[in-house]
This record gives sequence, structure tokens and C-alpha cells, in this order.
Amino acid sequence: MGSSAPALVTHESDQYLSEHSGGVALLDRPAPAGAATHSMDVQLRGVGRAFDGRTVLHDVDLHISPGEVVAILGASGCGKSTLLRAVGGLDAGCSGEVIIDGTPVRTYDERTAVGFQEPRLLPWRSVHRNVSLGLPRHVSAAESRRRVDELLELVGLAERAQLRPREISGGMAQRASLARALARRPGVLLLDEPFGALDALTRLKMQDLLLDVHAQTGTTVLLVTHDVDEALQLADRILLLGSDPVDPAREGATVSRLLTVPGSRPRDRASAELAACAASSWPARRATRSST
Repeated sequence: MGSSAPALVTHESDQYLSEHSGGVALLDRPAPAGAATHSMDVQLRGVGRAFDGRTVLHDVDLHISPGEVVAILGASGCGKSTLLRAVGGLDAGCSGEVIIDGTPVRTYDERTAVGFQEPRLLPWRSVHRNVSLGLPRHVSAAESRRRVDELLELVGLAERAQLRPREISGGMAQRASLARALARRPGVLLLDEPFGALDALTRLKMQDLLLDVHAQTGTTVLLVTHDVDEALQLADRILLLGSDPVDPAREGATVSRLLTVPGSRPRDRASAELAACAASSWPARRATRSST
């Protein structure tokens, strides 16, 4: 699918995190212009990956509409994060094809931004300077300050812009991480278990807040999670990675099932409709529990 990751041309830590960053957010006000994005169409055609002769993924086909939220569920080691990396052009060893907005992904793709379970903020930089790492390289200093100020206002961190990561809470660090991911206005946001390190109460709050962010920015989201209830709350569709339904004995995971989540967001967690959908997703719940 591609040849290599982009060369590191500035301070290695800053450059790497500038190109591979994201997180979770807080949003309680309309999105400023600095957060505006263009949601993009994503197509996966026969995507696969093998490591040392062992097939992890094979023949993954999927179409994601602009602005859609798709959750990926499956047992540990089944290739969820690998699939996310393929969409972002971060794994040159993948086979098949990924197309974003009509253009094939060949190497690291700046139309995407990646969010991890940890905020991955640089401890020696202020919140403001951490967020600025996500900006495109051509942005002027004045424009950089304006965009970062708008994004910090968006995620509720304007008053903490000059603090270091050690001086803010974990939730605030996740908000800064999302602001950094949104800085380049990605068309596709790739989230790899972004709530996994949070306590239960904060996790629920952040799920709701991520929905607010999506409503304001409209970006396409691909979310890896082990939590079926989280997937039902956040996603339009759920992709279950597992054994091939046609050839269960075949090595590696593929699209075992695609589930459409009923209703529109935000959803009532206690609704009968969502409960019925949760019951129908039992194979996905069983698959994720088997991984723990």
C-alpha cells in the first residue's frame, strides 16, 4: 500500500508526535473556524496484513460514508489497530487498497489524524505548544497562534494553555490531545481505544463529549474499542473483526459481521431499541470478552 513513513526532518520527538497524535475531548460551545473539517469518504478493498508468515488480516472490504462513525470490535490481537494503521497509511506492509476521498493512500496520509489511548503530550512543552504540533508545516506563526487559541477554547483549555502536562489532569491531557489531532482539520479521525485508560465515570462523560465534537466538526471517525456498549452509543455501524464467515478455518481475521446501530445520536442508553441491538450484538460481546 505504501513505501515508508515520512522522514523526520525536525526534532524527532516533536515531529513524530506532530504526525501521529490524537485523543479525547470536552466541548460545550459552538466550534470555531479553526476546528472546521471536511469529512471524507473511506473505502477499503481487500486489505490484509501478515507478520512473519502469519496472516492477521485478510480481504477486509468496507465503505465508510463521509461523516460516519464506525466502531471496530474484536478479540485482542485480531488486527483492529493494524486496520486503523492501514487507513492512515502508517503500515507499508499491508496489502490491498485504501482510498480516501477518491485518492489512494500510499504512505502516511495527512488527511487523517490518529488518537491513542494515552495523550502522548511532550512533557517539556506547554499545552499550547503541544497542540501546535498538529498544525500543517506551512502555517504562519500568527495563524498558528490563532488556530491553537480557537482549538483550546473549543476543548475548554483556554485558561490552561501555558501549563505543562504534569500540571493538568488526565482528562485535560486527553482534551489537549484531541485539539492537537484536530489542528490540521483532518477528514478522517482514527481513534485507537481512546477511552481505555479512563475510569468508568470519566469514560462515560468523554463518550458524550466526543459525540459533541463529532457534531461540531463532522469528521469521519473510525474507532477501535473493546467495549460493545461504547460502540453502540457512539457508532453508526459496528464492524466485528473475526473468523471468515464463509471459511472459518482460514487464518486471520476479516469482516465477520457489520451491524447498523438504530436511532440517531445522542442515544438514550436505557432505550429498549438500544437494548435490543445490544442483545443482537452478543457475538461481538463474547468475542471481546474472550480477549481479556
